[in-house]
Amino acid sequence: MESVNFPLSNVQLELLKLFSRDIGDNDLKEIKKLIVGYLSKKLLSEADKVWDKKNWSNENMEEILSTHLRIAYKESK
Repeated sequence: MESVNFPLSNVQLELLKLFSRDIGDNDLKEIKKLIVGYLSKKLLSEADKVWDKKNWSNENMEEILSTHLRIAYKESK
């Protein structure tokens, strides 16, 4: 089991209140899917805002995807 960090966030506290009783594994999986779906939609919405603000195109995205940003490390001797 994972360790608990204190203080808990407002979301963590609300979830603890909601699920103060045991629930089945299937229900837990469905709840996780709902949360991931919600966060995915929120993330896509924010990404769309950035896309529009920067007036990006598919060509810009292809350029970003093909840009090599890693730093080559030299072997230490």
